Amino acid sequence: MAGVQAVRKGWGAPVGSLTQLGTVRLGKRTDNNTPAIKDFVPLAGLDDLVFGGWDIFEDNAYAAAKNANVLKPELLDKVKPFLKKIKPMPAVFDQNYVKLISGPNVKTAGTLMDKAEALIADIAEFKKANKCDRLVMIWCGSTESFTKPTATHQTLASFEKGLRKNSKDIAPSQIYAYAALRSGVPFANGAPNLTHDIPALLDLARDRGLPVCGKDFKTGQTYMKTLLAPGIKARMLGMNGWFSTNILGNRDGEVLEDPGSFKSKEETKLSVLDQILQPKLYPDLYGDLYHAVRINYYPPRGDDKEGWDAIDIFGWLGYPMQIKIDFLCRDSILAAPLVLDLVLFLDLAHRAGMKGIQEWLSFYFKAPMTAPGLYPEHDIFIQLMKLKNTLRWMKGEELITHLGLEYYD
Repeated sequence: MAGVQAVRKGWGAPVGSLTQLGTVRLGKRTDNNTPAIKDFVPLAGLDDLVFGGWDIFEDNAYAAAKNANVLKPELLDKVKPFLKKIKPMPAVFDQNYVKLISGPNVKTAGTLMDKAEALIADIAEFKKANKCDRLVMIWCGSTESFTKPTATHQTLASFEKGLRKNSKDIAPSQIYAYAALRSGVPFANGAPNLTHDIPALLDLARDRGLPVCGKDFKTGQTYMKTLLAPGIKARMLGMNGWFSTNILGNRDGEVLEDPGSFKSKEETKLSVLDQILQPKLYPDLYGDLYHAVRINYYPPRGDDKEGWDAIDIFGWLGYPMQIKIDFLCRDSILAAPLVLDLVLFLDLAHRAGMKGIQEWLSFYFKAPMTAPGLYPEHDIFIQLMKLKNTLRWMKGEELITHLGLEYYD
């Protein structure tokens, strides 16, 4: 929110945002036709955006930003009047799903269905008060404990019955997703929670003609993996092991100290290499790969996360080599442009009549949602090609395969 306001006022640049800085090539390389994405497709403008949300803490957006200590004080002072006006609505929260934090700003009355109806009322009031034509909801909340789909999640009828009966199978994020879809609002999940990746809510999204996507923002260490692993595989270099550890001191790190929440994160982090390297196809190169992920809460770092990777590879005749990565990054700074892009692209997809899972937005996620039985594509370069080709397809332009033979005929 602070970043969008800063860009609108000319106090900062939208670095990291594909929608704001990216381009898309049309036609042949010799045509020199490469418009900006935001000029090529009719995205909502930054001046058209208003913000709102829910939080278990009562702090307004300025107080929350000051407490997070991500932005420089001089920039925070400039956006203070804007942020102070954004106050969180009482949240739906369940301590059983996020065990290590709690807050006073929560909805307590009634059943889970009553809480869902309260969220639906919040959405309607926000839309009316801010004179919005359209809305998008994106989950940026804490990582919930690891769960698998149950019978409650299989149909909309069983899910709504679970809401009325206060089923323990239903997580807070699922109540938000249900409220969004019931309200006609596209939904994205930026955490590794199960959330709307269940038959009941995917059916609801398709029935209401709503685009959805997720899950778990790809920002730091996994971003590095989806850059490097495709290159290693492309050259048919082998790999014996990839050890990853993270230290971070923000609220995400605190929440992930709980084994249940860490399990959710671990699942998305571990899945990437297996899908990219395809050990069943290349057993001699990747069949015995040891892959481990650790996350350590270290308060002195705050939002400045350090992702350290030790990679053991081997080459010609099996000779061993090593790669070391030490990514000193800023978690929220990497995530913020992803949130902006997803909101704008989901809104575009909704207006274009696209519904259900939007796999073309896999570019932004650690564990991209796909159709049942379809493995996700994790290679970030293929993901980007898929995204840009989807934009070309939406505008009736020729898709680009990068074959290139036409230049040599």
